[in-house]
Formats: sequence, C-alpha cells, structure tokens
Amino acid sequence: MPKGRKSKKGKSRKKIYIYIAAAICVVAFVGTLAAMWALNNKRVALTQKYVLYIHTGSNYDDVMHSLCESGCLTDTTFFSMLARYKKYPQNVRPGRYVIEPEMSINRLVNKLRSGSQDAQLVTIGKFRTKESLSGRLSKKFEFDSAQMLAALKDDKLMQGFGYSSEQALALFVPNTYEFYWNTTPEEFLERMKKESDHFWNGRRTKKLEAMGLTRLQAITLASIVEEETNMNDEKANIASVYLNRLRKGMLLQADPTVKFALQDFTLRRILNKHLQYDSPYNTYKYAGLPPAPICIPSQASIDAVLEDKKTNYYYFCAKEDFSGYHNFASSVAEHNINATKFRNELNRRKIYK
Repeated sequence: MPKGRKSKKGKSRKKIYIYIAAAICVVAFVGTLAAMWALNNKRVALTQKYVLYIHTGSNYDDVMHSLCESGCLTDTTFFSMLARYKKYPQNVRPGRYVIEPEMSINRLVNKLRSGSQDAQLVTIGKFRTKESLSGRLSKKFEFDSAQMLAALKDDKLMQGFGYSSEQALALFVPNTYEFYWNTTPEEFLERMKKESDHFWNGRRTKKLEAMGLTRLQAITLASIVEEETNMNDEKANIASVYLNRLRKGMLLQADPTVKFALQDFTLRRILNKHLQYDSPYNTYKYAGLPPAPICIPSQASIDAVLEDKKTNYYYFCAKEDFSGYHNFASSVAEHNINATKFRNELNRRKIYK
C-alpha cells in the first residue's frame, strides 16, 4: 500500500479520536455544569419556615419521613443521592434545625450532616413552683416535664449546684437565654449555675457581706418582695420593711408566704383561718425567712433587697385605690388606719376571698 494513503488514513483516525475526546470533554463539562446547577438550584419545597426536630436516637429513615411529611421534599431522589454521597445516613445528629424557604438541598444536607442546629430563646420568668417551671421548660426542650422535675428534686444533683432540692428555685436568674433544643436537664442546670455565678458578681457579693446575708437569704427575701408588688419603684421600701423586721426579731407576717404554704395562688384576701395553717412557710407562725424562695424573683427584686434602703417602716398595706402601690407605716396605729381603708374597699367591691 502506498505510504501516502496510509498516512492519510492514520491522520483521519487521529482526528476521530480528537473529536471523540473533545465530545467526551464537552459531555463531562456539561455534566459538571448540570451537577453544579443542581447543587445550587435544587431547593426545598417550602413557602414558609419549617422547624425540623430530630430526636435523640433517630435514624436516617426518621429524618426522611419528617422531611417528606412536612412537605420539604416533593422529590426525594436528589436529596437521597446527595445525602448518601456525603454519608449523612451514618451521621444523623439530633437537634432543632430551622429550614428556610428556598434553601438549597445541598445546604440542607450540609446543615443536617454537620449538626449545625439552631439555638432557641428560652425565657426564665417568675415561677412559683418546680412543677410549673418544669412544665414550661418541657415545651422548649427535648426532655419532658417529668425528667426536668426529677432533676430539680434530686438532692444530690442540686447540692452540686449549691442548693437543696427544696431551694432549687434559688438557682435561677430571670432572663432570656439561648439554648439548644436537645440540651439535657443536667446541662440546663449547669448553664443556670454559670449564669447565677455571673449574676452574683463582686459588687453584689460585697453587698451581701455588708448586710450579713447569704445568697439564699437574699433570694428568699427577694421572692417575697416579688410577690408583694409589680412596682419596681417601691420594691426597695418593701424590702426595707422586711429587713427591719428581721433585724428586730419580729415575725415577717408576709401574706405571699401564706399563699405559698397553702399552694393557693388565687387568694385575693388572706383571712384569719389561713393564718393558722401550720407550715414553715407561714411567716405569721414562724419567725425569720421561710426555708426557700416562694418564687423565682426578678433581678429588680434582688437588687431592691441589696439596696438595703434605710427607712423606719415596719408595716405596709395595699392602697385602697387598687393602684398596685402600698401605704407604708412606722407604727401599728398608723398601719391599722391604712389597713381599715383597704378592708373597707375590699368589702365595698365584695371581695371576700
């Protein structure tokens, strides 16, 4: 065969290989572009924010069920392919995950695989009992109210935080905190201990020492002040009444402690029969402070106690105008006048209990 013909055939074949290689490159490039497009454009099918809760012990199938049931995924093929490629089925992490509308599937898989859950705000306010606190917290966390209550009633656990189980409410400082949903009761209490220690900084601790009070005593007194008024501008006066009585060895005679002893917080009028109830929380019968706080007091009430305002008040009574403020008195005679005004108004309004 002539050399020229062989050379031409070889060149043709070489061109074919080049074309094939170029075609393969184009297909690969197009495929890469398509994959990149899918990664960036395949999105969840949501029109509003959805919060996905993955419980401890859940597996990949549980997650897929939740995503499908919520309407996040109308086509599971791409999610499943990507999740398995990124080995998410072997790395399911519990938590609370906020899924925004139009979030890409790629971002969703990355978020779930890395366990990048979203924190939530938890507000600690004025709770009167461990049961009510536990019930409210159970609505914000994975644990249930029974688990939280068990932790609060665990003497050994609570003593590690500086209080007995009876004094558990003293651990909490009202505020709004960030928590992860799958925080355990023990982890929650550890955080509360840190927040409490931070609140009781050097300035407040020095005031305690100057007053000769322990942290528990100040919190317990503040809890009574908290229950007596919502008016922050008169809390220091009310605290002064109880501090004056304590220093003089008088009975505190605080109505809120009677309500707490009876566990009846609906009472609007304390009667003589209520004062006879035998309980260490009844400050009409037992001298000094009750054994533990009767609620979680606000920071304002605690600081009102620590202000240690100097007054000559030993008595106070709600104002007869029902404004929420109080009349203060230094003598029994003056107090009786104020009390009579208030009782007369109660009778006029037919408030008997």
